Amino acid sequence: MVCDMLENCTIADYGDSWFSLTNLVVGAATGVGAVFAAPVVLSAAGFTGAGVALGSFAAAVQGPAVVSGSAFALAQSAGAAGLGVGAKAALFMGVAAAGCLQDG
Repeated sequence: MVCDMLENCTIADYGDSWFSLTNLVVGAATGVGAVFAAPVVLSAAGFTGAGVALGSFAAAVQGPAVVSGSAFALAQSAGAAGLGVGAKAALFMGVAAAGCLQDG
């Protein structure tokens, strides 16, 4: 049984299928994959160790004044220095949780 747009859903609507070995493995695999893919994706977008790559997506969206703590600044920091342990843990947990919700 599928509930409408996740409104008024109960565990009974899903049964216990979300808590299965398959879902846990898929969740963990997607979480690990995201942690390893993040530096590649940042680099491909133009956030490099040497700064913003000329002609890249990052260069196209960079404004004249980048505010400290903005999404752009955080992406450039991660692209230049890599993701910290906390960022890797948060990325893993978020993606793994989403991966656990796969159907079937």
